[in-house]
Amino acid sequence: MTGRNSADEMAPRRRVVITGASAGVGRAAAMEFAAQGWCVGLIARGQAGLEGARADVERAGGTALVLAADVADAQAVQRAADDAVAEWGGIDVWINAAMATVLAPVEDVTPDEFRRVTEVTYLGQVFGTQAALRQMKRQGHGTIVSVGSALAYRGIPLQAPYCAAKFATRGFLDSLRSELIHDKSPIRLTAVHLPAVNTPQFDWARNKMPRRAQPVPPIYQPQAIARALYRAAEDAPRELWLGGSAAKVILGDAVAPTRVDQVLADQGYSGQQTDEPAQDRADNLFQPMDELQDFGAEGRFDAEARPEVRTYNPAVLRGGAVVGAALVAGAGIAALLEARRRR
Repeated sequence: MTGRNSADEMAPRRRVVITGASAGVGRAAAMEFAAQGWCVGLIARGQAGLEGARADVERAGGTALVLAADVADAQAVQRAADDAVAEWGGIDVWINAAMATVLAPVEDVTPDEFRRVTEVTYLGQVFGTQAALRQMKRQGHGTIVSVGSALAYRGIPLQAPYCAAKFATRGFLDSLRSELIHDKSPIRLTAVHLPAVNTPQFDWARNKMPRRAQPVPPIYQPQAIARALYRAAEDAPRELWLGGSAAKVILGDAVAPTRVDQVLADQGYSGQQTDEPAQDRADNLFQPMDELQDFGAEGRFDAEARPEVRTYNPAVLRGGAVVGAALVAGAGIAALLEARRRR
């Protein structure tokens, strides 16, 4: 038997608002929630992308609400949240997935470019979270999901503005989490840190390098990421890392940052560029690329992208590391005691 049963149909639909919903991970997340029967609020700038996302949500069985807004505009984000509440009566989950980046060495990034990446990638998360908090405090429940990156723990060459924004977001979330705990708030907060994903960003992000941009392999399909985001919204762990590559980057930098510096110096430039020359094209940093054309969820790396992604809970990984260290220490102490006994 397939489809929703009568009890499901009688139950009120849950409501999610997603920023960056017109393409990439945000678009895939919108379709995943729709497939589970949710009402889905779609926040982005590009009209064609938003209409494409609306069609995808409705085709998947969800109810769509287009909320055109630039996440760098706090008032526009608040209006979008208010419109969602006016339409549905509340917001159960809010997902911050909007981002912008520039591929260039630090010295070649202009002040306006630094400012814009920060406004979208960091302040967009802040403004979205604040809008969600206001409503969720009124209704007494809710879950906020931050879409982060392994680059929130480890900066890489050629993406300093983006990495700095992701680092800032992680600090912001740590502060907010402590405040929510202090207040004994029922609002849940979770961060999901991503590996490389096959999205359209590599064909519309600003690129000042001589060759076409690419994600650093291994690459995952956005639908795999969306399924993990859905589970995170349901379970609300403190944090999740997606993909072995993300876990290795984060843990490797914690253990041997100087070694990681050298590896990235050797491989970070070539790893983020293909062998093809860069194209003379527009980009989405200040104006949406999907205003007239819908780019969808996936980019041009389908042939390389993996359809499934493994999920790592860092609390478990860190616990394992502590247990491992304790076992090593215990074995060392036992050996020392045995050596002393034999003297």
